[in-house]
Amino acid sequence: MTTRVDVLLGAQWGDEGKGKVVDVITPGYSVIARFQGGPNAGHTLIFDGKKHVLHTIPSGIFREGVMNLVGNGVVIDPVIFLREVDALAKAGVDVRDRLLIGRRAHLILPTHRALDAASEADQGKEKIGSTLKGIGPTYMDKTGRNGFRIGDLERADMKDRYQVLVRKHERLLGLYNEAFDWKQHEAEWLDALERLKTYRFVDSEHWLDEQLNAGKKVLAEGAQGTLLDIDFGTYPFVTSSNTISAGACTGLGVAPSRIGRVIGIFKAYCTRVGSGPFPTELLEETGEQIRQAGREFGSTTGRPRRCGWLDLPALKYAVMINGVSELAMMKADVLSGMETIRVCTHYRVNGQLTDRLPYDITGTVEPVYTTVPGWGELSVNEALPNGLEAYIRTIEAATRVPVKLVSLGPDRAETLMREAAAATL
Repeated sequence: MTTRVDVLLGAQWGDEGKGKVVDVITPGYSVIARFQGGPNAGHTLIFDGKKHVLHTIPSGIFREGVMNLVGNGVVIDPVIFLREVDALAKAGVDVRDRLLIGRRAHLILPTHRALDAASEADQGKEKIGSTLKGIGPTYMDKTGRNGFRIGDLERADMKDRYQVLVRKHERLLGLYNEAFDWKQHEAEWLDALERLKTYRFVDSEHWLDEQLNAGKKVLAEGAQGTLLDIDFGTYPFVTSSNTISAGACTGLGVAPSRIGRVIGIFKAYCTRVGSGPFPTELLEETGEQIRQAGREFGSTTGRPRRCGWLDLPALKYAVMINGVSELAMMKADVLSGMETIRVCTHYRVNGQLTDRLPYDITGTVEPVYTTVPGWGELSVNEALPNGLEAYIRTIEAATRVPVKLVSLGPDRAETLMREAAAATL
């Protein structure tokens, strides 16, 4: 029996809590597959009182009997990847038996990181807020058709291919005023490459096809968020890959007809890291209150996240562009104790009211809010308070999609399933 690939992705600007949801629902799947992004991602999982942060490895790695695939749409830094492997080994996780890497995935070179830093420094005040992990330059080489891929590690001319790309990067680095010393990182990178070669590489498109034809359930795990998509995000303040559900097809080699459920993850409020427009951003005390209560600091960069009220036009856009079939709301507990909560229901653009996300929201959009009652403390052992249920119904009415999962805290156990929600729409 052939099964379909379910997709789980972020419906905001990233950092929504995708790692926790993957971990919670993984027991229902045989395969978890990352389909885009790189070590700029930071998926945080907390269970048994311990915190784990994953950057490249899929979030199903902690579950026995589940295979984890790094797909062709992902870009891999061997050094960061192996640090992650070593951290998991200390936590008692045997990565080697649970992990596969697609041969078509591209590798991040030390020179990619140097180019990333040089480009960001050159832009000055116009910088986009890169994580400086070399992601953008690696994807540029991919689309420029001269990237360095996992499968190249199995070629006899691997070293020649590496040197050709390094020489190109050195020429590009010469165009910048500021010098970046990448050679000090090369030896560590080459050593990591040798260790990386000992892992199992697969033609992931064929391997996934076999799993689906055998009736195995597959979950595609996205990184970043919809509003950071290279095509449909708040360009140019976006990432370098397709973060939307369509990216699961190109990032794994899966046909569109084989996509099943699409699960959109969103916070009860909004956050954003780095530069770019943010219509509902709170620049005063309430924003700082949310930041501290939600521990809103980047798991990859450590940077404080910008915080604001929930943006329904942006969430509706994410539901539309991804074909989201169900939603999961994270960090409902962070807003506990507030008397009232504001929700952006529309934008005012050039005097006109709209509930659509326009082409440009940089300084041209005025959020229009409604105010709803807050709620008290939350517990998985008790029914959701009336205020939170009303808040969820407001979201469901706007998006026409059920909120089936509500996170009441960071631990995997602090999760409530709302299967009955679908019947209300």
